[in-house]
Amino acid sequence: MAEEAAIIARVLASPLDVDAAAWNALLAQQSHPTPFLRHEYLAALHESGSATPRTGWMPRFMTLWEGDTLVAACPLYLKNHSYGEYVFDWAWASAYEQHGVPYYPKAVVAVPFTPVPGTRLLARDGATRSLLLQAVRQWCEQEGVSSVHMLFASGDDVQSGAEQDWMLRHTVQFHWKNDHYQNFDHFLASLSQDKRKKIRQERRRVAEAGVRFRWSRGAGISTADWDFFYRCYERTYLEHGNPPYLTRDFFARMAAHLPEAWLLFVAERDGRPIAASLIAIGASPSGGNGLKDQNLVAYGRYWGALERVDCLHFEACYYQPLQWCIDHGVQRFEGGAQGEHKMARALLPVQATSAHWLAHPAFAEAVERFLEREGAGVEGYLQELQARSPFKTMA
Repeated sequence: MAEEAAIIARVLASPLDVDAAAWNALLAQQSHPTPFLRHEYLAALHESGSATPRTGWMPRFMTLWEGDTLVAACPLYLKNHSYGEYVFDWAWASAYEQHGVPYYPKAVVAVPFTPVPGTRLLARDGATRSLLLQAVRQWCEQEGVSSVHMLFASGDDVQSGAEQDWMLRHTVQFHWKNDHYQNFDHFLASLSQDKRKKIRQERRRVAEAGVRFRWSRGAGISTADWDFFYRCYERTYLEHGNPPYLTRDFFARMAAHLPEAWLLFVAERDGRPIAASLIAIGASPSGGNGLKDQNLVAYGRYWGALERVDCLHFEACYYQPLQWCIDHGVQRFEGGAQGEHKMARALLPVQATSAHWLAHPAFAEAVERFLEREGAGVEGYLQELQARSPFKTMA
């Protein structure tokens, strides 16, 4: 009890108010770190104008201190919309509005625009993690915030939420695992004949169109390549009728302050770049599989093209990254949310979990019933997908 009494909470209005070394040291102690929760990433989102009050992301980072020592922290944002989260609660907001109850502002414990599962609560131990989550809820109650949503959380974070009666919500993502593949053909040999044939056909179409790929990593990615990537990334968003979430300055800050986290593939035809895909590289929480870079995991993030080539998206976003992962002994490639087409490329379904707290008792009860029904549907969907494995059936 004495130790808990010595811990005080401070809410900070910017990630820049947190010491970077202390934040990253806490992150390194967690079971599921990703590059997206590094201080450099969150600071770049803020300083580049990508995630700021102007764009609807008002930082209120929760920190716990024991004297001058940071013992727990999490990224906390107040929001007046639900864009850039990838766990969709528009129906909840609509129900609140129909009953004359304000849903916004709400709070999210999340990495803006980044639906990648991983640690959200940085803490030195489980007890401190629980205190941190309690502090988030208590502060939101004091501020009259309608709800808190901890998105794409790690297993440790989910457990802390469940212990405090937060409601759990499950979604499906698609991840690829490196099963000690010696090369891409060895990987293909593990697939069923129709999937193997399909992938070879798709890769052949891109090659016959005269497209060749090159890759660069970290400091080897030139400013010109970053500029070209951003043209592709921006065009993809604009073609869907929306401006991109991330600014060019954000990626400039990544190149300057977190270069080791990025891998860029550039597609060229007749000596001209025509498309690009950007992959993030980070430490894996599991490891231990005997591969030469067993502590690495790759994350598919962004892509875009200036010319249309049949099957170019599959080559840039799946086959080139998978081949790179095999060549470099990377154990997992996370392809992200949505898209059953990823299964045909050997990305298998996995469950991702978020935790939610709603202040209004009646709405909390209604959402809990909804999540029970939705959860049963997600479980059935996972089972259905798992029955459609692209891999060879063992006799």
